[in-house]
Amino acid sequence: MGVKNLWDILESCKKILPLHHLQNKRVCIDLSCWMVQLQNVNRTHCAMTSKLYLQCLFHRLRALIALNYGSIPSIKLSAYRRRLNVGSEVNAEETNPKIVSSLRRNMGSEFSCMIKEAKSLGKALGIPCLDGVEEAEAQCALLNSESLCDACFTSDSDAFLFGARTVYRDICLGEGGYVVCYEMADIERNLGFGRNSLITLAVLLGSDYSQGVYGLGQESACQIVKSVGDSAVLHRIALEGISFAQKPKVSKKKARSLSANHERDANGADSNFQKNTEFMEVINAYLKPKCHPPDSDAVYRVLAIYPFNRHQLQQICAQFFDWPPEKTDEYILPKIAERDLRRYASLRSTSSNLGVKVSMDEMPVKCPISSIIKQRKLQGRDCFEVSWEEVHGLNASVVPADLVERACPEKIVEFQERKAQGKKRNHCVSRPKKLGNMPSAEEIDLKLQKLLLDIENESKTTRGASLSGRSKLEKTSALIQADLAIQELHLEDKLEKEADSVTTTGCKSVAPGPGGTEVIDLMSPLPVSAPSSTRQGANVECIDLIELSESETEISPDHARKARDLRLFIASIKDD
Repeated sequence: MGVKNLWDILESCKKILPLHHLQNKRVCIDLSCWMVQLQNVNRTHCAMTSKLYLQCLFHRLRALIALNYGSIPSIKLSAYRRRLNVGSEVNAEETNPKIVSSLRRNMGSEFSCMIKEAKSLGKALGIPCLDGVEEAEAQCALLNSESLCDACFTSDSDAFLFGARTVYRDICLGEGGYVVCYEMADIERNLGFGRNSLITLAVLLGSDYSQGVYGLGQESACQIVKSVGDSAVLHRIALEGISFAQKPKVSKKKARSLSANHERDANGADSNFQKNTEFMEVINAYLKPKCHPPDSDAVYRVLAIYPFNRHQLQQICAQFFDWPPEKTDEYILPKIAERDLRRYASLRSTSSNLGVKVSMDEMPVKCPISSIIKQRKLQGRDCFEVSWEEVHGLNASVVPADLVERACPEKIVEFQERKAQGKKRNHCVSRPKKLGNMPSAEEIDLKLQKLLLDIENESKTTRGASLSGRSKLEKTSALIQADLAIQELHLEDKLEKEADSVTTTGCKSVAPGPGGTEVIDLMSPLPVSAPSSTRQGANVECIDLIELSESETEISPDHARKARDLRLFIASIKDD
């Protein structure tokens, strides 16, 4: 609950921030507030046995794990039952104490089971839980005021009264997710309310510890607190109680005289202080809450880094959500890897702030990134797709580019060098010309069939040409024989003249050489056979005319073999 109407008073200081505002921040979570919210959602949409509240808690913690490197859920042991009973109080008519105690015991038991389930889920995720002494928001506020965490997650407005500096009231996940943030610096600057003023508003308006002043609204209460001032308002309550808030308005001159009288009577304020002990108890409950001290063992334990238990988480998700191990890994492993990378980046930045520049190879913890695969852009943000090294079997995932730059800039340099070398290699190697659209299998089949038909048509044309060429060959051979007859007559005349010249000069006819070979000039006309009267006197050889047979004009065996091979090749393509 917190302080009545305080969120309305602080409305002007509300800020809506994107989820990535939580990056690298350690936060404390008022787990009892979250469980009450999620329990109401569960009751609205489905039965409690569906464990929707636990599934919603899983997704909230999963988002925070990826965004920051630490969260500390804190729960209260006594006040969460009061929260649970808000809006469902037992009627005054129900006077049976057995019924009332049974109802409250059952509600407390149900909520206790929810808290146990939430704590086991957080433990499996590597998130410790601190059991608060009284108020969980008081413990979160103390850790925030001591700078042991950066902010508190709670819907109780009295976290500022316990000393919190930054409070996240609500969170929305998914695309365009955000957190509702309030900061004490904005409250002091915009409204003029410090911690003492807020405590006074709790006394006047009502809170978990007081009923407030009957009939006093928030505007009147704010005016009274501002008129007194943050530094003096608690002292005035100690002296007068809340009587000054019940008085009618007076002029400024009279108000100054009243304050002067109160200062003169400060030495005799002991009696008034005893009368107003109940108001001082309220004030002390906010100024001195019962919490674990910042230097206690309980706080040190939750500030330590706890390991992620993959097997235990798979068992919890299978038991409550009916998820297979693969689905659980798909949800959580990329977030766990990103959290480990943030822890590594935090370690490097801490050493750098201390003036110790350590290279990645000299770090005591191994870098979880193996290499950068490629650049990506998700929701307008620059990211890298990286391969992981020994992160519970996770191969690759996408992480923000600024995180990689903080954690391991050397990996970015290696990636850029590989990218530049790849561009040079592609530039040196001549690229082949781009082929057009590749024909389909049916087109290839049609082309091969057309080729086969062309070969068969060519063969038929050759056979037809051989048949029609017979007559031409016969005519050609007749012309050749006529020509040979004419040449034979000329040769006979020549031989007769040579025989006459031989007889007159006494020369002999030249015979073939001793080797029995005769050189024939291929360029000279074909020799013809001499008549019988002259063949005996001269050594002349007869040359027979060889006619082309019909079989030699047909398809050659080579051609037939190639056509057969082509048919077999086409048949094999069709079978494939």
